[in-house]
Amino acid sequence: MNQGLKIDNTVAYFWQQKAMPYFKAKKYEVGMEYLDKAVMYNSERWLSYRAFIKCIFSKTYKDAIIDFEKCIEVEGNSYVMDHTYKFHIALCNLQLNKYKKAEEIFKTDIEEQEKEWGESHFLDLFYYGISKYEQNKWEEAIVIFDKSLSSYPNFSDVEYYKSICLLRLNKIEEFRTLYAKAKLDGEMGYTISEDNSIYETYPYQVRW
Repeated sequence: MNQGLKIDNTVAYFWQQKAMPYFKAKKYEVGMEYLDKAVMYNSERWLSYRAFIKCIFSKTYKDAIIDFEKCIEVEGNSYVMDHTYKFHIALCNLQLNKYKKAEEIFKTDIEEQEKEWGESHFLDLFYYGISKYEQNKWEEAIVIFDKSLSSYPNFSDVEYYKSICLLRLNKIEEFRTLYAKAKLDGEMGYTISEDNSIYETYPYQVRW
């Protein structure tokens, strides 16, 4: 990439490629300097990617929300890394402890997906369930977790948080059974399967 930048330092793709290894190495501030250059030269292509990096890698959630909102203003609620901009905004709010706001955004976004595609992603449902879990809405969270499990029956992270809900509801035997299954599934690798999860632990991901 350095050779390409010597030839033409206005090519946004070269700056993005220069940034990427630093994010994978968890050197976020170094990488962001280069990614900012990519956005400067081609915002249409790289703004949503930078927002994603801020959300999942560098974990600068307020800045990520600003970028995602700019993306929505320009192109509507499109996708980056297989999930909508609103999904990522909701996830950022979840990480900022704004659970009610996160719940409202997840709900609306999932309803829009189901209207358009007839279904919603199991990861979206997982985090929607978490937004209820964090508000002690145990029974409501279980309903959403079950929807996620209907698509991904061995999703250990969902099983874990559902088991905690069962414990809170004093359903001790159900808790013990599901927790044991969650642990087994987690140890077998049935967890969040996003491409970038090999580099970063995702929010609420359980490490057994």
